[in-house]
Amino acid sequence: MSEFDSWIADRTRNFDSSGIRKVFDLAAKLEDPINLSIGQPDFDVPPEIKEAMIKAITDGKNGYTQTQGIAPLREKIQGIVDDEHGHADRRAFVCSGTSGGLLLSILATVNAGDEVIYFDPYFVMYPAIVELAQGKSVPVDIGPDFRVDIDKVRAAITDKTKLIILNSPSNPTGVCFPVEDIKAVAELAAEKGICLVSDEIYSKFVYDEPYVSAAKFNDKAIVIDGFSKTYAMTGLRLGFVHAPKEMVETMLKIQQYTFVCAPQPVQWAGELALDYDMTSYVDTYRAKRDKLIAGIEANYRIVKPGGAFYVYPQLPEGFSGEAFIEKAIANNLMVIPGNIFSLNDTHFRISYAASDAKLDAGIEVLNRIATL
Repeated sequence: MSEFDSWIADRTRNFDSSGIRKVFDLAAKLEDPINLSIGQPDFDVPPEIKEAMIKAITDGKNGYTQTQGIAPLREKIQGIVDDEHGHADRRAFVCSGTSGGLLLSILATVNAGDEVIYFDPYFVMYPAIVELAQGKSVPVDIGPDFRVDIDKVRAAITDKTKLIILNSPSNPTGVCFPVEDIKAVAELAAEKGICLVSDEIYSKFVYDEPYVSAAKFNDKAIVIDGFSKTYAMTGLRLGFVHAPKEMVETMLKIQQYTFVCAPQPVQWAGELALDYDMTSYVDTYRAKRDKLIAGIEANYRIVKPGGAFYVYPQLPEGFSGEAFIEKAIANNLMVIPGNIFSLNDTHFRISYAASDAKLDAGIEVLNRIATL
């Protein structure tokens, strides 16, 4: 027992540090690895957006802002939300990254013992934040085809269910749920009076079909989105939330006493970013997706992802996730085992947010491992 054991809050004991960090520790001695593990764009923030942030800094816009964000950014987001959804009671505010928005939404809704449904495979933060709020995770398995079985969701609902989290396009699978799946979940949440949180951080990175928000089918949904993935602003911590007014006021009360506000210079960059055309970037990532799938599909079972920048192949026969990752690292390749994102040890995650040269090298290693 550590001398600090009595100091550490019980709420921290039911989850571990991210398994992704453990993979990085294993790979720390690799020189120039083929890194297909990182969940962030491999392009830099577009120059005009950086210049807007630099100008804000040099103009002295470095202090606190209103908790809900600077008016020009907030009003621009509100206009986009109003045009898309037309919900009279829906309000937008600026937060410190999408992760900040997730934390605020769960702290604003989940009491100790409340149950939170999310879909397995899941983004690693979901169970951790639920545990911090002293809620109970209820993962609903959607493998191996990554479609929502609405009867499974209905069966998972109890009188303690407070929240359902929907993430499309998904991290780690990259799969976009079909509109009928999104509609079914949104309408079930509305029917049962359960809060719906829609994590839409990858909404601009969709390749085959137009993006459809869960808020289209549920006017009380809490929607979380942001700038990190779309504009490569991962380290700048800028996101936004839109939700019914009363829910927004509750989240702002929590933000006031936690994050205070998002960084002001970054908010000015975000205001410009909303007008920046990212079509060429999205087209580039579609091509990377297609290159990767074409390169390995002969040796791996893959559900084709419709968005984000991940592929989530099934492990080759005879491999556990740990054994596969050890073999990959032995071949200078970094990917992430699926059991970090799932209760099942059946898949692994590849990020194709990498140069074409790295993708080609990774494809060669993956095929070699699969045919050993």
